[in-house]
Amino acid sequence: MTFHSLGLADELLKAVEQTGYTIPTPVQQQAIPAAIAGADLLVSSHTGSGKTAAFTLPALHKLIDRRPAPGAGPRVLVLTPTRELAQQVEKAVQTYGKALRWLNTACLVGGAPMFAQIKQLQRQCDVVVATPGRLLDHLNRRKIKLSDLEVLILDEADRMLDMGFAEDIDAIVAATPAKRQTLLFSATLDGVVGSMAARMTRNPQRIEIEVAQEDRGQIEQRLMFADDLGHKNRLLEALLGDDSLNQAVVFTATKRSADELSLSLQEKGIAAAALHGDMHQTQRNRTLDRLRQGRIGVLVATDVAARGIDVAGISHVINFDPPRQAEDYVHRIGRTGRAGRDGVAITLSGPRETGLIRAIERFTGDRLAVHTIPGMEPSPRKPSAPRPAGNGGRRFGSGARPGGYGRPSGDSRRSAGGQGREGHPSRGERSHGDRRDRGFRD
Repeated sequence: MTFHSLGLADELLKAVEQTGYTIPTPVQQQAIPAAIAGADLLVSSHTGSGKTAAFTLPALHKLIDRRPAPGAGPRVLVLTPTRELAQQVEKAVQTYGKALRWLNTACLVGGAPMFAQIKQLQRQCDVVVATPGRLLDHLNRRKIKLSDLEVLILDEADRMLDMGFAEDIDAIVAATPAKRQTLLFSATLDGVVGSMAARMTRNPQRIEIEVAQEDRGQIEQRLMFADDLGHKNRLLEALLGDDSLNQAVVFTATKRSADELSLSLQEKGIAAAALHGDMHQTQRNRTLDRLRQGRIGVLVATDVAARGIDVAGISHVINFDPPRQAEDYVHRIGRTGRAGRDGVAITLSGPRETGLIRAIERFTGDRLAVHTIPGMEPSPRKPSAPRPAGNGGRRFGSGARPGGYGRPSGDSRRSAGGQGREGHPSRGERSHGDRRDRGFRD
């Protein structure tokens, strides 16, 4: 099957060809024709499956022959959980829609100046990509109207709910026409995501895509035990000195920890930078640009960066602090092994973090393979409860849901290090989180 068989307009097909893509991915093969036909969609698809094009192309196809009426509001709205993902989606819209000379887009995210965004909205905007919190701010200020909306797209709906955006999303949906088309993309379609989908869709078509083994970038998962915080720092420094490491993302539990650790690495001569929710959008953009250009070797980030960063050069992910929510582990390690490349994911565990490790192993159905660095082995530990059965150092695809685990339980809906509203810290990143000992006694 080719893109020509999906029913897309010629202008869009030319843009796709110029990107170098020739064969649509499975999610594109199923979602694009269904969306062009006007159906509401519920799509479960893993990271890296081509889902952005799966909703961007049919949305642009719907606009292609109809210029907007003067003064009309946006006709396509894409909601995303993070600023970085919103910017990626807007870039995709501009790439695929470059033959539409009249097409205008706006990206409304927290951490960016309101005035500049209001100026964007004063022109005719056909496609708006936004995080829920900032879009609701503009709605409340009456700077945008959604009464002309034709297509509503929710990208990574499960993540938005994890970050506490449920009420914001409901308020936004209430401002849109009932006759709109709704496309919802999520890693899971069950639980609270399914409840939300039932409220906002009409007779939706359900599409679930399983990643093929041959399409996965291979991620080797490792576990290293540390005696204390100093031991963790020594292990991290040794890992970052590995010749096989190209670029790495190091995850911490709090924003303060990210700043402190990145500064410590810089003092040791390592090209490191921090990324978290307290940074101004201009700073975040500059940091990500430097990462993509290879000028940063180590990005120290909170879970706000667990999705939305797609840099092929990231060879290693290091969980300096294990994630507080087990499902965030999969999203973190999905930052490596991109574009079919292999990657390494290493989790450092302190004495009081073994419960988090067990939760990760239960969630993934895999037992993390224990590794040590000669001369830096941990002290012997007291026997503890047996770890869950698994297949040891199993590898699985980047961003994919590893086989054998179920969906997240209903009581783990907020991810540590996420944000309730864009720019407002949630539990995992509030200042009181910085007083935690990250697994070690004072």
